[in-house]
Amino acid sequence: MVTDLHFSNLTISAVIQIAVAPVFLLAGIAALLGVMTTRLGRIIDRSRRLHSSNRSNLTPAQIALFEKELASLEVRGRFINLAITFATSSALMVCVVIITIFVSQFLNTNLGEVIAGLFVLCMLALIIALVMFLREVAAAASAMREGLVLAERFVAKSDG
Repeated sequence: MVTDLHFSNLTISAVIQIAVAPVFLLAGIAALLGVMTTRLGRIIDRSRRLHSSNRSNLTPAQIALFEKELASLEVRGRFINLAITFATSSALMVCVVIITIFVSQFLNTNLGEVIAGLFVLCMLALIIALVMFLREVAAAASAMREGLVLAERFVAKSDG
């Protein structure tokens, strides 16, 4: 029974030391989330600019490029949203791991298998987040390369 337990400062200190490692993981995930949300903000800003721009003077070819960029931004937005969702889920699971470590110690129960399972789920969510992040970066790089190719063609036409 919890009320019968007497917790010394030494016991609490030991549990805190065990819980420190997941806290470092949480800090890393938080930094990653900062990068991801910045990328999402840039995608949203670019999409808003394109949606609010005047398309009445564009040629059919320019309209096609315009629509292609909007489609690319939509794909990138989906990837980065998934990355943010999975990274946040991973961070929440780290928090649950930390709480479970404390509960396990203070209730004097062995929750090692639960802690290990939660940690594995946390890592799987983080892996998925990183894969989605890489896909968004790859989509951005691909769109940039396509834009450079089109710019080179435009310059070649105007020079020739």
